[in-house]
Order: sequence, then C-alpha cells, then structure tokens
Amino acid sequence: MSSILTNTSAMVALQTLKSINSGLAKTQNEISTGKQVASAKDNAAIWSIAKVMETDASSFKVIGDQLSVAESTLAVGVAGAEQIVNLLKDMKDLAAGAANDTADFAKVQAAITEKSNQITAVINGSQLNGIALLKTDINGSGGTDYDVLASLDRTSGTVATTAVSITVAGPDFEANVDVAGVTGVTDKATALTAVGDIEALIDTAIQGAATLGAAASRVTDQKEFVGKLVDALKNGIGSMVDADMEAASAKLQALQVQQQLATQSLSIANQAPQNILSLFR
Repeated sequence: MSSILTNTSAMVALQTLKSINSGLAKTQNEISTGKQVASAKDNAAIWSIAKVMETDASSFKVIGDQLSVAESTLAVGVAGAEQIVNLLKDMKDLAAGAANDTADFAKVQAAITEKSNQITAVINGSQLNGIALLKTDINGSGGTDYDVLASLDRTSGTVATTAVSITVAGPDFEANVDVAGVTGVTDKATALTAVGDIEALIDTAIQGAATLGAAASRVTDQKEFVGKLVDALKNGIGSMVDADMEAASAKLQALQVQQQLATQSLSIANQAPQNILSLFR
C-alpha cells in the first residue's frame, strides 16, 4: 500500500543516514584528538582506569625529580666522606713519620692541625639544598636522618596509596670523627698514640662513607625504576585510549562512501510519493 502521509522507506533511509553520520562524527573526533576514548562518555570504565594511571604517572614523575635531588645530595655526602678518609690517612702518615727521635714534632703537629681544620671544613661544607649529611644536625632542624619519597604503592582495587620512603641515617662525622680529640704530637710516644687515635677515626669514616655509598646506590636504582615505571604507565594509557590511526582512516573513507549512498537512498525514498500522482492521470 502506498501512502502520501507515511513514507516508510524514507524513514528507514533517514535512520540509516543518521547512524552513519554519528559514526562519521565519532571517527572524525578520533582522528582530530588522536584518542579513541577522549571522555567518560566514550567508555566510562576505560576512561576511569586511564585517569588513575595518568595521576600515578604524574606523581611518579615528581618522585623521580625528587630522587634526582636526593641522588645529588648523597653524592655530595659521599664525596665529603671520601675526602675525609683521605685527610685522615694523611694525618696518620704525618703521625707515623713523627714516631722517631729526629722528627720535628712542632711542624708535624702544625700540619696535623691544618688537616684537622680541613676535615671540619669538609664536614660543614658537604651540603646541598640545606641538607648536610655529615653533620649531627642534618637539616638544620635537629634531624639525624634524611628521608626521600621513593614510591606511592597503590592497593589493587582501591584508590588508596601507601607512601614508601628511603631513609638514610646520617653518619654524624661531626661527633664521631672527633679530630679535636686526637692526641697532640710532642714526642715519639705521643706520635704513636696519635696514630692509634687516627686509625680509629679512619675506621669510623670508612664505615660512614660506605653507608652513604650504599644509600646512594639504592636511590639511583629507585630513580631508574621510577623512570621506567612512568614510561610503562604512559604506554599502558596509550594502548587503552589512543586511536588506531590506520583503522580510523580506513573507517573514515568507508563511512564517507556510506554517507553518499545513504543520502542517495534517502533522495530516492523521498521521490516515492511523487509516483502516486501517475495513478490520477
């Protein structure tokens, strides 16, 4: 039955054209934004997961920057500790050289005093951004440890995170490497006593330097891991929300052809009522 009031063919053609136009608009949006999931309405589940991953990636980027600062801070501490070990070695050599009756004890003691003063200067000067790892008060506020945020561990299925820090105990060279307590060299006997005093300080300094070196190695390893983690998160986000540009391009061309055909089909369907006029001629 033909009707001039209801054109079923035109209705079907119109719905088809609307569907094609909707798909075309979505594909064009994917190409223009480069994202298959650009907003929550595109895919709420994927979008929410991707946003959580984006916040994690951003946080880990900041953590990586802080670990770089910590790495430099520890490098300064290690350099200072190693320099102190060398200065103590020089002091020991001076004291050992004075363990004979022909030594000029006054000059030896003067040289040892200068080395001691240099050790004090190194302890005070081994600081970065207000963190002096070799002093008793590391941060100027009475702190004896140096903490740096290393990670934010997320519990599976929750939004809660747990902060994980790397804590570096200061070796406290200011108190433990007490060069002022070394016996003064005035004769052979005191020179030998000074050698024993300095040997004890060398052992303490070596242990402190080794502790800082181990901490520095851990911070470096964590920084490298965080950098790789950020890259992995970004790759994961991309695989979930980024558009496949090759597929989108092919789909766009197909939809453009379908749009042309659907438009032609609608035009033909709209001409159908005109054919009814021929029945009255």
